[in-house]
Amino acid sequence: MNGIVYLVGAGPGDVGLLTLRGAELLGQAEVVVYDYLANPELLRLCPPDAEIVYAGKSGARHEMEQHEINRLLVEKGRAGKRIVRLKGGDPFVFGRGGEEAEALAAAGIPFEVVPGVSSAVAAPAYAGIPVTHRSMASALTILTGHEDPTKPETAIDWAQLARFDSTKVVLMGVGNIGKIADALRQHAPPDTPVAMIRWGTTGQQQTVTGTLENIAQRVEQAGLKPPAVIVIGPVVKLRERLNWFETKPLFGRRVVVTRAREQASELSRRLRELGADVLEIPTIKIVPPASDKILREAIEGIGEYDWLVFTSPNGVEHFFRVFFEIYHDIRAIGGVKIAAIGPATAARVAQLHLQVDLQPTEFIAEAVLEAFRKLDIENQKFLLPRADIARDALPQGLEELGAIVDKVECYRTVLETDDVGGNIARLWAEGADAITFTSSSTVENFCKLVDMAALLKKFPAIRLASIGPITSAALMRRGLSVDIEAGTHTIAGLVERVCKSLLSQKK
Repeated sequence: MNGIVYLVGAGPGDVGLLTLRGAELLGQAEVVVYDYLANPELLRLCPPDAEIVYAGKSGARHEMEQHEINRLLVEKGRAGKRIVRLKGGDPFVFGRGGEEAEALAAAGIPFEVVPGVSSAVAAPAYAGIPVTHRSMASALTILTGHEDPTKPETAIDWAQLARFDSTKVVLMGVGNIGKIADALRQHAPPDTPVAMIRWGTTGQQQTVTGTLENIAQRVEQAGLKPPAVIVIGPVVKLRERLNWFETKPLFGRRVVVTRAREQASELSRRLRELGADVLEIPTIKIVPPASDKILREAIEGIGEYDWLVFTSPNGVEHFFRVFFEIYHDIRAIGGVKIAAIGPATAARVAQLHLQVDLQPTEFIAEAVLEAFRKLDIENQKFLLPRADIARDALPQGLEELGAIVDKVECYRTVLETDDVGGNIARLWAEGADAITFTSSSTVENFCKLVDMAALLKKFPAIRLASIGPITSAALMRRGLSVDIEAGTHTIAGLVERVCKSLLSQKK
């Protein structure tokens, strides 16, 4: 039986602009073939065992030729696979999706097209430029910039195009911007406004404005390279009033997120909302314990415990994963009281409609101990489901208070070695403004992946940001400075301090 190929538009770069249908299909994919312009962070939506194939094309550099991509899609389709062909922008807007669909139709492979947000409208919008406006432009023309307008047999009537009262959006035209401007200037006023937007909708966005007369010179001075979108017409003037994205507080700043891939979303989302260019380099992967025998035994005897103490959302997640394999009713938890470190951990408990009986105001083990000192816990029995590398400060402190403590491994943190999208290489090539650490294990594992001494020598302005004192201690043990530490040891507290610190620096 043949499989099926989904030609999915990945959108213009901002991961939030992927369609719901696109996200659904990525979550079900067996094979994903993605392009240079498809944000590699979207690949984290794929199943862990999905086959990932990079078919990128950047200018004249082709990882795979088009006929090779067509052949690969047909081959995987005939093997009965469920394939997502992830293409930047929209598959049918200068994306050669039509050619791929033709190849699949000729081979008898079922396919479906999932439109995406095109950079032709998204990049101008993020630069504060509406491509149509009732008083300025009632039409939109989208054209390729690959074609040299000085060719004797050009397919584009530049004279007619210049006379037509529409906003012109040119894709793939960086290399020909001078020739395009000259061709239009012969039939349109030389002071016609022009904007070029590079890496639109992302934290790397860069916009250069000018006119048909000077845009080529300004682009050259700014050193703009592909990928970029060119917008030509009076609507460009509106950018002066409508430039909303590039005025965000962290726009133009790059922040590295080192959390586990599954947990990075909240920190990344908060930073992106402030305009930051987020570079996700996961350093840890959360996996089940090698054996859950002891955990199962503890859960089966849950009625013997007075207290259940969670020190992380991961502990809650993995404890109840096994709990519901044994019991099918949350009421089997019985009368055990629950303690949680931090609001994120407490929130995960609350999602199960369970009450948190003790939560310290500070989100570290020592604060939990201080809270328990106010209670009589002598001879009470505690269950601590936790990571394999968790500190012993909490169980030792509880035992000193007279408690009986069972420490049970319910998940492991292992080194993440899969650098999806080559973000480590990007960090080495381009640097960053800050690197965030949310646990001791993120510090230890990041130092295994990256030579920090060499990185900081190359980019001395990088600031190291810690979520709290335990993480800060891990940085200092490595001989690294703690430039930023969250006042409140939460993701929100970390983002607040990172923002304040970076805003105090000049770009």
